[in-house]
Amino acid sequence: MTGRIAFQGEAGAYSHEACIAARPTLEPMPCESFEQVIAAVRSGDAEQAMLPIENTTYGRVADIHRLLPESGLHILDEAFVRVRINLLGLPGAKVEDINTVRAHLVLLPQSASFLKSHGIRGVAAADSAGAAATLAKTKTAGEGVLASVLAGQIHGLDVLAEDVEDHGHNTTRFVIMGRKPDHTRRGNHGMMTTFVFEVRNIPAALYKAMGGFATNGVNMTKLESYMVDGSFTATRFYADIEGHPEDRSVQLALEELAYFTSTIDILGVYPRDPARD
Repeated sequence: MTGRIAFQGEAGAYSHEACIAARPTLEPMPCESFEQVIAAVRSGDAEQAMLPIENTTYGRVADIHRLLPESGLHILDEAFVRVRINLLGLPGAKVEDINTVRAHLVLLPQSASFLKSHGIRGVAAADSAGAAATLAKTKTAGEGVLASVLAGQIHGLDVLAEDVEDHGHNTTRFVIMGRKPDHTRRGNHGMMTTFVFEVRNIPAALYKAMGGFATNGVNMTKLESYMVDGSFTATRFYADIEGHPEDRSVQLALEELAYFTSTIDILGVYPRDPARD
């Protein structure tokens, strides 16, 4: 191991899986909150941060868009992780022994069909990997956990059923962040640029700001808005586009965007993950 990569959650969380897959040479470092993940990198306790930004089933991860612009960190890479939900239980247990499962709130509805067909009641937990750790300690009979295989391996639980999610497309997109930006062209699948901006308070400002991307043929893969400082009038937008800021088409689009915005901040320039295809 050459350093550490911080993630939010207990050992065995899906963010932990993402760290192992995307940064195998870095030691995963669990943190209680996203704020602590960011603080660990800013202080030098960790080299990089692994932060989930959106999921194909439940959408964007709450608070991340608010935290990233103020984090002082820069996006270096993106990583897509298929979320495989497994029923974990105490050693020797069987599916028919389980009457209650604990899991993060977002995992329960994603496995609703499996739970209903087996008459299992779901109970929300703050963290699925944390629920696995708790079950390993309490050894509560009849109780199971919905979590990753990694969580089972770490906490000594058996996998009673694999891939119990209702839909096979469940994937989380993560961004890997560090203290220094890296705008070099790298990878073999093109580049992505992520930025945030605030439009000026003029009629049709957003419509006009977006026109430059359309006329210059720049593909915008994500655009989301959120309020700033509790104001209904000050709106910040988060955007992902395909391309590098030095590409002529991107340059022209960003120049046109600048006419209709009060601020533009680039959060990262990084390789496009082939999983997008």
